[in-house]
Amino acid sequence: MALVVQKYGGTSVANMAKIENVAAKVIRTKEAGNQVVVVLSAMAGETDRLINLAHSAADHPDEREYDALISTGEQVTVSLLAMVLNKMGHPARSFLGFQVKILTDRAYKKARIVNIDTKAIKHELKKGTIVIVAGFQGVDPDNNVTTLGRGGSDTSAVALAAALHADVCDIFTDVDGVYTTDPNICSKARRLSKITYDEMLEMARLGAKVLQPRSVEMAKKYQVPLYVRSSFTDEGGTLVTKGDKDMEKEVVSGVTYDRDQAKITVVHVPDRPGIAARLFTPLAEHNIVVDMIIQNASIDGFTDLTFTASRKDLKEATRLVEEAGKDIGAQKVEVDQHVAKISIVGVGMVSHSGVAAKMFATLAREGINILMISTSDIKISCVVQAKYTELAVMVLHDAFELEKRA
Repeated sequence: MALVVQKYGGTSVANMAKIENVAAKVIRTKEAGNQVVVVLSAMAGETDRLINLAHSAADHPDEREYDALISTGEQVTVSLLAMVLNKMGHPARSFLGFQVKILTDRAYKKARIVNIDTKAIKHELKKGTIVIVAGFQGVDPDNNVTTLGRGGSDTSAVALAAALHADVCDIFTDVDGVYTTDPNICSKARRLSKITYDEMLEMARLGAKVLQPRSVEMAKKYQVPLYVRSSFTDEGGTLVTKGDKDMEKEVVSGVTYDRDQAKITVVHVPDRPGIAARLFTPLAEHNIVVDMIIQNASIDGFTDLTFTASRKDLKEATRLVEEAGKDIGAQKVEVDQHVAKISIVGVGMVSHSGVAAKMFATLAREGINILMISTSDIKISCVVQAKYTELAVMVLHDAFELEKRA
């Protein structure tokens, strides 16, 4: 008997017909002789509706009450699925985060899981019950409801799979796997049969929406096999796993893009120790994630410093940087939100030369100017003007012959 954790996203539980479809999939897994734990998101659009409600109540909602509100969407779906399964003759029981209990830190909106008490789940599994757990939520040491950030149900599922030593964690979504790029942009995109944890982590961080980055990070740490599958078909799927020699033969596995980018430049910054810390510390204190950072060469003791951040954080980030800029004597702060980040990812880059040159030459031939560059062992990212996003994705997909991947 295998222990299977299945996670279903918002589009998979968007209405009662789809919840019944999920119930049928869960029953098939159960009848195959498996123990089953199901993790659900809220219905598609429900979390956004709750967020809008919160902001209609207050411009800056109290964070404790905000998390208590937006976590309620998952309570609806887990209860409905349990009702459907019980009606169909398969005993099921739903649990909220505090009932499991999924213990987190105190960081509202972006809480991190500290520990999971699996006793209640294991007790139900031994009785043959299908266990359904609300994703996206937990409880802090003071018994306050917390949420894990957008896409947090993926993290809930992987964390439960790790805590329960599950044999596999299936992530069901509205696509049938991980593709070489977004098939909505590039018709030549191909579904990958498998991908390494490191590649998937980079792709998730760089704009691919299939999996939440923290969930992949956790899967890698605890060696949880992840299988990305479609809720609406039994075909296809992509296994996210540790690398092997065959996988490392491929230089590039995918092309990603991220339009949720803004470029902030602090002009004429004094070039001396401690200045960068004074600029970036306020951002860190406000949980604003900074991505790419470039500092120009110093001229007469001054330099320009440019970084990228999410557009969602742009207003707050600009305010904080302008305040810090005045304190350190910077000349001005310039903002450009009409940018996008284009990236290529592949574990094979480690052992192949000329990848960056090929990427830059490909973009140059199309007249696409590169504004910023960032690299790691398995990825190269370029910030370009947003209007070139689709073109950049397509020409890079062609250049690295990703239509031949499978």
